[in-house]
Amino acid sequence: MNTTAMKQRSLGQMRTIGAILQQGLAFVGLAAVVLLLIRGKPVFPGESPVDPAAIGAIRFDGAVSLLERADGDDAQKYQALVSHLSRRYRIASDVTEQFVGAAYDAGRQVGLDPLLILAVMAVESRFNPIAESVMGAKGLMQVIPRHHQDKLLEHGGEGALLDPLINIPVGARILKEYIRRTGSLEAGLQFYNGALADPTSRYAQKVFAEKERLEQAVSQFPQPGRRNAI
Repeated sequence: MNTTAMKQRSLGQMRTIGAILQQGLAFVGLAAVVLLLIRGKPVFPGESPVDPAAIGAIRFDGAVSLLERADGDDAQKYQALVSHLSRRYRIASDVTEQFVGAAYDAGRQVGLDPLLILAVMAVESRFNPIAESVMGAKGLMQVIPRHHQDKLLEHGGEGALLDPLINIPVGARILKEYIRRTGSLEAGLQFYNGALADPTSRYAQKVFAEKERLEQAVSQFPQPGRRNAI
């Protein structure tokens, strides 16, 4: 092999290694961003945490932990729900706990069943906080920014929808508004999906089916004094 060929081969190998390193650094950077968005906590030493997010009367101050503020049976129910969602959708339990906590807080503030909110999240994004559809819907609740600019201005625009602690209450608020406007839960869900004219109410039925699974998961938590089946 002549000198020129050896140089070209070495140059090609260096370019390959550089490309691999570049892709690796990009992946690490993306992972850090996702972690920050999901957990709302500092990723690097000395970094400031995410500011509290407010939607109307709904307010979240950092990570939401239902298990820390719940007692007895409630704590067991929450744990059963977190465990079910974590297994079914393959997401970390601590992240799942934050999603569940945010759904319960949002549901309490707007007057919706938190299991319904979680069911919508499951159907819309499968709990992917950075999901984006071809129609431009973003985040866990798949909110379309151009339809809800008034709800996003105070948060700096549509980029805020990638923050779960903003996306969840915004989506819950929109769903509650649609239920009120249409007069029924089923119609409100169809409106939320942009399928109000669908006579089969397919979307609403999917959400109801998912909500029923969540209800079953909660109802099956271990009862005091009851032995597990062997």
